[in-house]
Amino acid sequence: MVRVVVSTLPALRPLLRRGSLLNHKPLPRSRLQPWPFCTLSSSPAAGAPSAVVKGEEVALDKHLTRCAAAGIAPLRVAVLVSGGVDSSVALRLLHAAGHRCTAFYLKIWFQEDFRNFWSECPWDEDLKYAQAVCDKIDVPLEVVHLSDEYWNHVVSHMINEYRCGRTPNPDVLCNTRIKFGSFLEAIENLGFDYIASGHYAHVVHPSAENTEAPSVLQLSKDKIKDQTYFLSHLSQSQLRRLLFPLGCITKDEVRRLATQMALPNQGRKDSQGICFLGKVKFSEFVERHIGEKEGIILEAESGDYLGIHRGFWFYTIGQRQGLRLPGGPWYVVEKDVQNNVVFVSRNYYSLDKRRRTFRVGSLNWFDNFGPGNNEQLKCKVRHSPEFHDCTLVKERSEENGDALVVHLAEDDQGLAAGQFAAFYSENVCLGSGIILDSWDKMSFPVCSRALEIAKLADKSSLGKPIRIVNLEHIVKPEQQEEIKVA
Repeated sequence: MVRVVVSTLPALRPLLRRGSLLNHKPLPRSRLQPWPFCTLSSSPAAGAPSAVVKGEEVALDKHLTRCAAAGIAPLRVAVLVSGGVDSSVALRLLHAAGHRCTAFYLKIWFQEDFRNFWSECPWDEDLKYAQAVCDKIDVPLEVVHLSDEYWNHVVSHMINEYRCGRTPNPDVLCNTRIKFGSFLEAIENLGFDYIASGHYAHVVHPSAENTEAPSVLQLSKDKIKDQTYFLSHLSQSQLRRLLFPLGCITKDEVRRLATQMALPNQGRKDSQGICFLGKVKFSEFVERHIGEKEGIILEAESGDYLGIHRGFWFYTIGQRQGLRLPGGPWYVVEKDVQNNVVFVSRNYYSLDKRRRTFRVGSLNWFDNFGPGNNEQLKCKVRHSPEFHDCTLVKERSEENGDALVVHLAEDDQGLAAGQFAAFYSENVCLGSGIILDSWDKMSFPVCSRALEIAKLADKSSLGKPIRIVNLEHIVKPEQQEEIKVA
């Protein structure tokens, strides 16, 4: 069993008792008042740091602690730990750099009596590892309960978005609203200079001579593990409070350090999937909180009735798995939210279905201006090392306010409304926005027959689904129209 951690910080005691944090409304950015900026260049470097563990010393190259603000006057740093290797190494690097650290474990898993329909408690093992890492260097660990906040600011938003046919990104929302939102607000008056975590990103703060300049979010040294995409919707007031010690090193170096430091979790695998689900399948979570509603699947080009589904919210644009249709492969290309109809196609990747243009709203820029009109940039439309060259055109409408029309230099078949698009200039992340729609003509070209069938109030008149056999490896293309059989 994990021992009960009693807080020494009075402001956090209500959270440890599971009191509500402030209120259940989404956290307004304006409530995050600027902290007095603590410059990172206040004193000269003091030589190479080392990590001391109960008498054992591990020498560290200077580049390993460069993003940990090594060699300056000690800072008070609140370090978010998860029990994983990344956050543990981040804590150890900050500690080796001479900073006064307090570790915080954010418990966002639903309580046993809190909308919980499964018995697994995945946070229990995580907390044990986090405690063991902190014990080795005598760093205090505080456990902060933010389950209510996570439900109200992240999970409920996800459910509402899926009901509307959009695909949100919970990791971006968690960083913006929980880790560096609700938690940052909770410790705002506790005297910490910075908040740190194990994200692979690099924040460059302004110098002592120019403290009014904005902080800059840069790509990490490890381009494969880079997580600037997940941090791209933070505000400038949030960004200037953050340190990411892993931004200057690679994942291989993190693993090597974990071994050299004899971390108890050095062999743990990286976590995968949505953070709050643990071992629960996403489809099970959606079924529990949204339910099922039978609908029909239609071929986009012909309107042919191919089968049934459990509800459009189980599917996202570009999805191939889980359709269970013969004659494929089939891809989800469009959804009729009002009539609960899913449109599919086998021509999702055909050259005549170019997907290079989409619109982005809810814009967030780290400076006050954002990119210029028709500016050439790079963008990411998902967490990936891949970038697209793109051009941005500004527009404004009553429905979406300020928005961007994004023109990609090459096709991307994975554009999904509700996801984030992050924009970059060289190695600097400028900010991001939410994808409003995809496809050049705002939708996949669904034929008029399919659209009319989707509107039918009584779909029982359609009879049995048509069974389409895929014989493209046997017959010629001009004969394939004849292979549809009942």
